Amino acid sequence: MTHPLSRRIADVLDLDPGARAIQFDRLWVTWGRLSEYADQISSLVSQCGDAPSVGIMLRNRPAHVAALLGVLEAGGTVVVINPSRGDDRTRADIESLRLPVIVGESDDIATLVTPSPATAVVTIGDLDRAPELTPAATRNPDPGRPGVAVWMLTSGTTGPPKRVDLTYDMLAHSVMGGDPAQSPRPTELRRGVAIVNSPLVHVGGVFRVLLCIAEARPFVLLERFELDRWAEAVREHRPRAVSLVPAALRMVLHSDLTREDLSSIRAVTSGTAPLSADDADAFTEKFGIPVLTSYAATEFGGGVAGWTLADHQKFWTSKRGSVGRANPGAQLRVVDDDGTPLGPDEPGLLEVKPAQLGPDADWMHTTDMARIDPDGFLWILGRADQAIIRGGFKVMPDDVRAALESHPAVAGAAVVGRPDARLGETPVAMVELRESGTDVAELLEFLRTRLARYEIPTDIVIVDAIPRTPSGKPDLGEVRRHFVAEREHAR
Repeated sequence: MTHPLSRRIADVLDLDPGARAIQFDRLWVTWGRLSEYADQISSLVSQCGDAPSVGIMLRNRPAHVAALLGVLEAGGTVVVINPSRGDDRTRADIESLRLPVIVGESDDIATLVTPSPATAVVTIGDLDRAPELTPAATRNPDPGRPGVAVWMLTSGTTGPPKRVDLTYDMLAHSVMGGDPAQSPRPTELRRGVAIVNSPLVHVGGVFRVLLCIAEARPFVLLERFELDRWAEAVREHRPRAVSLVPAALRMVLHSDLTREDLSSIRAVTSGTAPLSADDADAFTEKFGIPVLTSYAATEFGGGVAGWTLADHQKFWTSKRGSVGRANPGAQLRVVDDDGTPLGPDEPGLLEVKPAQLGPDADWMHTTDMARIDPDGFLWILGRADQAIIRGGFKVMPDDVRAALESHPAVAGAAVVGRPDARLGETPVAMVELRESGTDVAELLEFLRTRLARYEIPTDIVIVDAIPRTPSGKPDLGEVRRHFVAEREHAR
């Protein structure tokens, strides 16, 4: 039986073939062209097995969107492969997966895919050229992942990315709401145009594309977040809501854009990484737009908490810094180290039951330290597994990062622990400036009035750009390797 998500994709793609579907690089692709390409992908994938696992080297381009939709139409599993992680790592990742089907552009296939007789290859490119199948020579024993729509990479903030099952049911609930099987089929396309600037290799990009499809909404697809292209799309299409990760929001905040440029926007949603209340307030003061932060994780298949406009208007002054309240159908609780639930405002480890998993789901453990106040607002206090113990004192990297980012010259910061023979660990920081002119001594002096002595980094390095994951979070593994290499070099 066809899953409601697969059926919704097919229904929307066929609603109005001549209408505009995706704007990319200032040119529009019609729903009919997108549908035709997705059907071609679906047909090729179906030749390779019943609901197979299909690795797609995803980039933010229309043919890649069509490939994603085509595999989901066929009931297969999209195995997300990030072609931008570095050739050696991506090549090793693909080889270890032993997939029956790989989809990608010709350059990526030539560079990253080692030919295997048990792997079929589908080459994609421009939507005007049909995808090409190079069939496998032998049968692949891959059993597939029944019920799984996307085998999604986590962002890999603290270590190597791992894969998480996002089921058809989870994604359908996220983008169609309620009971997807009873969700009414759209009868016409939406007039408003959305902007998708999250990468397809991140759950945020997949979610936003599928949400647009489920709502029958055309969208602008940005290959990456670029301030000028994003602002151009906002001015042209005048969306009422946009989504910005904290790094992108800070770029907009400190740009030359005006209230007039963003006059259509009624709210900005922001997630994937912590955003300081000071930055949210500064954005609202400059543009007159409330910032609605949220809390989500790849494992949840979407968000579990967030601010609404109504809550923002009523509670922001007293609750600033919170990530909002539980989404409809989601449950949150805070427990101690033994798993015993704690009361209001008591800090501990957060556990969640996402609405996407249904009412009978088990509690999901997180490594986030949190508290929930008497009004149900959730406060994320930091990652328990990232706490730095400096001579017996606990340092939360997010506190140090937020203090650094409150300096007007700092565009972004990342904080990690570095081993220390005497103290166990000390915090060290990598900083990205808006413009040159600020030095380490000035930053240290600034921190002395905002942090305890034990929280002040023992080393700060200023770089042109902090290494980041596809979701825009600092790549803490790369940051840590920088400081290890720096210490080895000093010896």
